[in-house]
Amino acid sequence: MANSFDREEYSAARVKALESLLIEKGIITAQTVDKVIEFFEKDMGPFNGAKIVARAWVDPQFKARLLADTPAAIADMHFPRGMAGAEGENMRAVANTSQVHNLIVCTMCSCYPWPVLGLPPYWFKDPTFRARAIREPRKVLKEFGLDIPESVEVKVWDTSAQIRWFVLPERPAGTEGWTETQLAAIVTPESMQGAAKVVVPAETKTQGESE
Repeated sequence: MANSFDREEYSAARVKALESLLIEKGIITAQTVDKVIEFFEKDMGPFNGAKIVARAWVDPQFKARLLADTPAAIADMHFPRGMAGAEGENMRAVANTSQVHNLIVCTMCSCYPWPVLGLPPYWFKDPTFRARAIREPRKVLKEFGLDIPESVEVKVWDTSAQIRWFVLPERPAGTEGWTETQLAAIVTPESMQGAAKVVVPAETKTQGESE
């Protein structure tokens, strides 16, 4: 989004100032902040979502369960604590196909499936993105570098505290025979938001054949 980098830096500076003030007042400690950061680095983040997507790509039965009852299917993955907390208990997955492309947005604030996607990116919280994604999703996606053909339907899902949506992207061609670990490595947070497709990096196009 235009000028989002400048706004993000401004917001980051304000957060840092607020953090310093809270530490100075004794409300939190530096260790408190470190623990929160560590939690999102190790337990809760897009690496969980990537594993879910990879499993769905190789296991049709798991994919069916994921789309029918997302929390129950995720529970089968035996992830660390926190997957069914306030940010994850009402998660729902929706699948991209050759006929339908899905995009998630939160029109009210920035509700997000933290357990599987981590912290929301700045642009997801941006009021301009939230408004335009509903009105002109194709144009917004094109600005992200994703040109959706007119023959493909674009569906926009308004995520909220009641339902936190995420996208099951299409499996890219050329990954036949890949392991779940190999597949998970190419899944990006943007693809699970519907803002991008999963692509096979040039240097790994032969990965599935050589390993």
